[in-house]
Amino acid sequence: MNTVWIVLPVLIALMFQLGIELDREAFAGVARRPAAVVAGLLGQLALLPLIAFGVGLAFRLPPVYFLGLLLVACCPGGSSSNVFSMLAKGDVALSVTLTALSSLITLFTIPLVMGFGCNVPAIMATRTIESRSSRLITVLLPMLCGALFRHWRPRAARRVHELLGRVAFPALMLLAAVFFVQYASTILENLGVLGLAAGALILLAMAGGSLLARLFRLRRAVRRTIVIEVGMQNAAQAIAVAT
Repeated sequence: MNTVWIVLPVLIALMFQLGIELDREAFAGVARRPAAVVAGLLGQLALLPLIAFGVGLAFRLPPVYFLGLLLVACCPGGSSSNVFSMLAKGDVALSVTLTALSSLITLFTIPLVMGFGCNVPAIMATRTIESRSSRLITVLLPMLCGALFRHWRPRAARRVHELLGRVAFPALMLLAAVFFVQYASTILENLGVLGLAAGALILLAMAGGSLLARLFRLRRAVRRTIVIEVGMQNAAQAIAVAT
């Protein structure tokens, strides 16, 4: 099965949905709450990859799994984080701002971090992996189309956004199920070490996000949002890049 034909439609739909959310308000949040935005981006773009690197070393992961863990940590926050921020009574506007900014910035940071990872002695046993910004820029196109669609057809965009919001999570679950079935034997063989490593990454990411928010002396609702944004990544984008 060529899973890229399952990954790409899901990723395109999620990035299009995110593009619909982008407006002036999403980026105006930077000026209104600079400390919260800086804390969130530091957590996502710097702290999380460092934690993943440390977890990979601590568990002595094989190179391909080490890079997989690092890739997940390099990806931006997913659009689902906005929903979880709302359910947790966090700062939804901040969540949207962080998701938008991280989705743009990581188009350039993913190749840098993964390129660095491929040259670290602990990971160099793997084959050469090439990751080009020019290829990742294609992820930006659905987001741009969504933003333009919202600008030209705001009412239709709201309806499409609601529809995509209902199918986004089931689509991610379908994506995860397909990959689990395809790689079931590999996953089950390595479930012990990979499960522990992934669990450690999640717990340390949430703890690190909380600590970072406290260092910036942010209010409780904002702290919840930063914990969610640092702890939840765009799984579809990670799978697409890995594929």
